[in-house]
Amino acid sequence: MSRYDPSAFPPFAVTVDLVVLTVRDHSLCALLVRRGEPPYQGYWALPGGFVRPDEGLAEAASRELAEETGLRAHSAPGHDAVGPGAAGAHLEQLATYGHPQRDPRMRVVSVAYLVLAPDLPTPRAGGDASSARWAPVSKLLGESPADGVPLAFDHGLILADGVERARSKIEYSSLATAFCPTEFTVGELRRVYEAVWGVVLDPRNFHRKVTGTPGFLLPSGGTTTRQGGRPAQLFTAGGATVLNPPMLRPES
Repeated sequence: MSRYDPSAFPPFAVTVDLVVLTVRDHSLCALLVRRGEPPYQGYWALPGGFVRPDEGLAEAASRELAEETGLRAHSAPGHDAVGPGAAGAHLEQLATYGHPQRDPRMRVVSVAYLVLAPDLPTPRAGGDASSARWAPVSKLLGESPADGVPLAFDHGLILADGVERARSKIEYSSLATAFCPTEFTVGELRRVYEAVWGVVLDPRNFHRKVTGTPGFLLPSGGTTTRQGGRPAQLFTAGGATVLNPPMLRPES
């Protein structure tokens, strides 16, 4: 170690960016913040920030999430632990982005995290953000990258990757329940799948599939009329993390 010279290597910074998704008004929405400072001043961007010298990546992501939404996060099995299994948002590492020109200030490597939670509150701006809002993913991404809303840095790519991760993962895992309250109806879970996939599902077939998949849902013993009509049975997420058989996404 006596011969090691850190100055022999060019410095670079590490950031975390958050793809925060929730379902609002039956639409899959992402959290955006408007940048109040250069670079990309005035552009909408994903929430995030620089990793502090004394914190790990998951710790930085959890801190940024709390600052932007007031939520605590629990990690997925096999991912960085964020702390004890506190109720709150599902958080898992998505991907790393490190193109040399992705940030005009300096060489910046970003580690992106996917965050899923139900009924997230109206966002508040913080840090270098001048405002914050929820935006429908369908409008942000459009039919093609050319049709989408231009975001700061490479955040359009990061958002698209996060949305596709969510869409794919609810096929074979119980992750869709992360968009639901602690107790939910099959109809409410179906609307999550419809919002994330952007499709309309047959209610009877969906009910048969989810209630027939071992470990997916557990009856809570209660009912609710919050959807109107007759009382609907309430469920909680079961212990299964992998769905067998999977919930296959309809072809578009």
